[in-house]
Amino acid sequence: MRAVVQRVSNASVCVDNVVIGSIDKGLLIFLGVGQDDSCEDALYLAEKILSLRIFEDADEKMNLSIKDISGELLVISQFTLYGDCRKGRRPSFDKAGEPNMANTLYEEFIALCKKSGLAVKSGKFGADMKVSLLNDGPVTLILDSKKLF
Repeated sequence: MRAVVQRVSNASVCVDNVVIGSIDKGLLIFLGVGQDDSCEDALYLAEKILSLRIFEDADEKMNLSIKDISGELLVISQFTLYGDCRKGRRPSFDKAGEPNMANTLYEEFIALCKKSGLAVKSGKFGADMKVSLLNDGPVTLILDSKKLF
């Protein structure tokens, strides 16, 4: 499972010109599910992301987690995180999870994040979404549950 995590001042997602999720200060998480992923991958990433110390404390050091600041989460499914661009010019998505399995793990990840007590919003799996954000920092991190990077 892969995630691109962005610290944001605000973010929102629209489907068919309707806002279906929006947050203020917090994390925008683009989540990709791979074909070999399981609930353990969702748990690893949820725990890791909720504990990342990427928000500034009173001394302007990145020492606080999303939980410490009671921030919000916006989780967007994005199978293109498994795009392989090493050959040719068209990405291959062979390593992306099959849609039914991927949706199940996407929903599991969201449920795990909600257990933190934080406000968690989400996009619509498989939909054509328009995502808007104001990146804070900018702070953008890439995580992989298999610890490939």
